[in-house]
Parts: sequence; C-alpha cells; structure tokens
Amino acid sequence: MPGGPAKNQAVAAALGRRRRATALTVKLACYAATGIGLALLLSILGTLFWNGFTALSPRVFTEVTKPPGSDGGLLNPIIGSLIQAGIGTLIGTPIGLLVGTYLAEYAKASPLANAVRFVSDILLSAPSILIGLFVYQILVVPFGGFSGWAGSVALAIIVIPIVVRTTEDMLRLLPDTLREAVIGLGAPKWKMITLVCWRAAASGIVTGVLLAVARVAGETAPLLFTSLGNLNWSLSLSGPMSSLPITIYSYAGSPYQDWIALAWAGALIITLGVLGLNIAARTLLRRK
Repeated sequence: MPGGPAKNQAVAAALGRRRRATALTVKLACYAATGIGLALLLSILGTLFWNGFTALSPRVFTEVTKPPGSDGGLLNPIIGSLIQAGIGTLIGTPIGLLVGTYLAEYAKASPLANAVRFVSDILLSAPSILIGLFVYQILVVPFGGFSGWAGSVALAIIVIPIVVRTTEDMLRLLPDTLREAVIGLGAPKWKMITLVCWRAAASGIVTGVLLAVARVAGETAPLLFTSLGNLNWSLSLSGPMSSLPITIYSYAGSPYQDWIALAWAGALIITLGVLGLNIAARTLLRRK
C-alpha cells in the first residue's frame, strides 16, 4: 500500500498490554530480589550487632585470652592481627605500587605487561587458602614451624594484586597532557612519575591500600597454615602468633559460652573495622 500497512488498533493494544505486563513482572521480581537480599543482610547484621554488643566490655580490649571461665579478653588476638596486617601491608604496598606503575607508565600493552596483568588477576581472585598453602610450603616447612612472619607474607601476597590494580587504574586516568607538560619542562620520567603522577593519583592509590587492608583484616584461611594462632601473649614474629580471625574460628565452635561470647565480640570488632576502612576509602575516592 502506498501509505504503508494499516495500523491494527487491536494488535497494538494487545502488544502494549503484554509489554506493560512484562515490564511490571520484571520490576516486581527485581524488587523482590532486592528485598530478600536486604532482609538476609539485615538479619545477619542484626544478629551480629545484638550478640556482639552484648559481649563487648572493656575486658575484651584489656585482657588476654584465658581458659574458659577465667574472664579472658581478646587483647593478644587484636594486637597480633594489627601487627600481621600492618607488616603485610608494609610489604605488599610498595611492591604493588611499583608493579602498577610499571604497567601504567612503562610496559602498557607489551607481552610482558599482559602476562603480569594476567598473573595479578589470578592472584586477585585466587582462594586465600591456596595462598596460605603456598606460604606454608616456602616458609613454614623449610624453617621448621609456624610464625608471624609467614602470616605477614601470606597477607602481603593478598595485598599486592589489589594495590597493583588500583595503582594502574588511577595512573591511567591521568591525562597524557599532564605527562607531556612535565616532560616538556625537561624533567626526567622518574621525576614525572614520583612527583606529579603519584601525587595526582594519591587519593586513589590510598583508597586501594585501605581496601587491601580491609580484605586481609578478616582473612582466616591463610593464617591457619602460617601463623597458626597462639592463646598466650606473644609479640614474637618468629613463633606462632595470635590473630583475631583464628581466635574467632576457634572460639565460635567451642562448647563454652564465654568463649562463644568473645567470638561474637571479635566478629563485631572486625566488622566495624572493615566498615570504617571502606567508608574512609569511599570518602577519599569521592574527593578525587
């Protein structure tokens, strides 16, 4: 027909009703899935906060772990976790920063860079228990025992790929005109990277470091094969060292109510710490 096919009002109305029904069904399904997810999350957090705040007391932060019924606390696991996470971050951050800088500023799309990115992505998604087994084979077995150093190295391996990815992404976001302006002034490339690029991407890099710390703060599996845990007060990195995740793992499955209460308190402490780090990371990234 010269004017095109005639419009069938009945067919158009039927198609419109079907589209609206489909859209409404998908919308309701999305709302239902969101509601279920939020309900489960609120249930978990509600249970954690209820039991955790009930068990919290000054004794948790001032007393070391003791036998059941002795009114012990979590001082040595908290200090042990801070030491191991701190050393792991100090070891992993410079390595991740340098590797990320190499990928963004030097190698870019070279075969070596692609291989490094591939390995970094594998480490980023690898189960942490495999990292613990790896460190167990290279540091625990040859040196004849569990140690805080082995636990710190395991956590450092987890930190590295997170910092690598964040550093590379943040440096790639910087405009090339900034680099060209610095090079045009006669500055060598290493000065351009350290004095200009790193400063411009500082908030994003720090965000990646905070996210890495939040990741390793609650890791249990790597520490089971490396630092093992220690119910006694010890700051020696050459022997088994206590940590909060291992203590929670041990206490949560015990038949003693005071230990179970301490496990809830420890879980709440880790949750609040990770929440604080994530809020700080998002705040820094938003400022950027």
